[in-house]
This record gives sequence, structure tokens and C-alpha cells, in this order.
Amino acid sequence: QPKSKAAFGSVGRRIPYRILHVISQDGESLGNMHRADALRLMDERGLKLVLLRENVEPPVYRLMTGQQIHEEQLKRAEKKKSSPKPGVVQKELSFSSAIAKNDLETKTKQIAQWIEKRHHVKVTIRQAK
Repeated sequence: QPKSKAAFGSVGRRIPYRILHVISQDGESLGNMHRADALRLMDERGLKLVLLRENVEPPVYRLMTGQQIHEEQLKRAEKKKSSPKPGVVQKELSFSSAIAKNDLETKTKQIAQWIEKRHHVKVTIRQAK
């Protein structure tokens, strides 16, 4: 069972599959080819092979320049940053604009406790009737 790649990047010459589907740096499909042919093509063009999808048969690799790999890594890092983390808890608190002073103080203490615990807090204020 081949190891799965945790990070997106050049796989170099270590390709655990015999037959691969190769995509050129322009995005054109070059079809299925043997690992040795893909490595020869990589050397001829001065590019690097990058694993895109390994769950399909045959696995998909793309020929990329170092700059393209770097840009793709930056895009993926930005996307990962913007997506909500699974361990983050979001708390929501809603109250009326006509809330009493003591109730407001109690709720602000609760919000402060949640923030100390690194929870995301969403506050909703409803207009009093």
C-alpha cells in the first residue's frame, strides 16, 4: 500500500505506481503512460511531477514548474486558513436591546469567559418591541 502524500509538492522520482495518467503543464491530458516514460518526459522538459489524485485508477500526475508548485501550495494554504477549523467552537448569544443592566453585565462576563477559552463568539442584538 503506497503512502499518501500529506503535502502538495513535487514527488521527485519516487512513484509507487507503474501506470499513471499524466497532464501537461498547460492542463492538456497526455494520457496513460508507464512510470519510466513519465520520468523521461519530466527530464526532457525540465519539469517536476506532482501527484494530483491517487484515489483513481490510474493515479493522476501533473507536470509543473517549481513556480507553479509554489503558487498552488500558497493557494491551498490560503484555502485551509479560511476554512473553519474542526476544533473551534462557535458560541452564539442573543439578547434584546432593552436588556437590564445586570443582565447585560452577566452576559458580558459569559462572553469574556468564552473568549478566554478561545471560542468564537457571535452576538446578536434584537430590537426591543
